[in-house]
Amino acid sequence: MIRPGMFCGTLDRVAEEFIRDNGATPSFKGYRGFPATLCVSINDVVVHGIPSRHELRDGDIVAIDCGAKKNGFHADYAYTFYVGNVAKEIQNLCIRTKESLYLGIEQAKAGNRVGDISFAIQSYVEKFGYSVVRDMIGHGIGRKVHEDPDVPNFGHKHSGPKIRKGMVFCIEPMINLGKKELQTDKDGWTARTIDGLPSAHYEHMVAIRETGTEVLSTYKYIEEVLNGKGIVNV
Repeated sequence: MIRPGMFCGTLDRVAEEFIRDNGATPSFKGYRGFPATLCVSINDVVVHGIPSRHELRDGDIVAIDCGAKKNGFHADYAYTFYVGNVAKEIQNLCIRTKESLYLGIEQAKAGNRVGDISFAIQSYVEKFGYSVVRDMIGHGIGRKVHEDPDVPNFGHKHSGPKIRKGMVFCIEPMINLGKKELQTDKDGWTARTIDGLPSAHYEHMVAIRETGTEVLSTYKYIEEVLNGKGIVNV
């Protein structure tokens, strides 16, 4: 449904209906007063964009962040989409942000520390001149949307909490083309880059099991749809 001319509020309604039709509830709607099912963050909006009658335009990027609760447990997940024809510089930002997510996941294993994840993400994206958001970070997840441990996208190797079997947490790099600083709109939610340059956001949930690390979320179905439409996306 993501295409030029689509209203963000329509995306939100469809997402809520789908979640509820499958016996779950939206994790974000009503959370600390957030008014929607999806966070829809366009271009310079890093996170927590409120869906509205804003119309997607050719050349935009839009990060969709979605949470759902079922059987007493929450899930949380994000992906940044191209809308129509996106400038190569911005495509590269998205590609490298997604690559940094998987580099972080490689470090998410029992015996390592959270800082190993953080360092892997930060050291990769900063090579390209991008900046890492400091004000928003990844997090543990389970019976609550946000639990311990905090999972920053910046930090030092061998620092932070030790990663142990049984942990479940979200790794979610938020990477800016320009400066790392953010500003928040008057709605109290919409966080955007201070310089108006775009930001990309990807998120997976991982579980640290006895048998190793399992990525609980997948981009397989998103990318099947995109490829089926002939859309070139990361």
